[in-house]
Amino acid sequence: MTEQDWSTVWLTLKLALLVTGILLLIATPLAWWLAQTRSRYKPLFNAALSLPMVLPPTVLGFYLLLLLGPHGPAGKLLIALDWQALPFSFNGIVLGAVLHSLPFAIQPIQNAFEAIGRRPLEVAATLRASPVDCFFSVALPLARPGLVTAAVMAFCHSIGEFGVVLMIGGSIPGETKVLSILLYEHVENQEYQQAHWLAGGMVIFAMLALMLIYWFGNSRRTHHA
Repeated sequence: MTEQDWSTVWLTLKLALLVTGILLLIATPLAWWLAQTRSRYKPLFNAALSLPMVLPPTVLGFYLLLLLGPHGPAGKLLIALDWQALPFSFNGIVLGAVLHSLPFAIQPIQNAFEAIGRRPLEVAATLRASPVDCFFSVALPLARPGLVTAAVMAFCHSIGEFGVVLMIGGSIPGETKVLSILLYEHVENQEYQQAHWLAGGMVIFAMLALMLIYWFGNSRRTHHA
């Protein structure tokens, strides 16, 4: 692997770590609200938040590009505030990756919260625990398997981002060129040996990540058995 390849690897890891941290901060309260709410509009919110799972990534990237571009409403606001334009920047691909990976973080956490049920929270409330105490002392520890799964899924999904990143970030070395784009360019240039190294490494990484999820799930079930 060349120096540029290694630079792309580190940029991709930086992107994945940052996106995973942001997603856990955003997805946890959203998943908690979705698990607790009895609103009749809950299916609508679930559908809207799950849309990136079924929407082609290039479609999401295209609309983000229109929204954040110099002629888009968000882009005009950024220009007026004299802030950095998001398209074709690292911050831009972070935003795109967060939006595209959001449902992959929300759903495992929401499922974990829903599996807890209301009984443990009601018991904590009878012991005069505040709603905040119930959340941090009861709900979060019990939902830890969902949080771990969400973190691993978000990290892996960010590693493999392609369509959204390509649309909103392009392929700028050291700024927006991530592993998936580098792999595509190697294949396009018929550099199959380099492509094999990258593709094989990503397959091994994905397998290890899945083993971590299943191992953690099995260890939790064994512990509670």
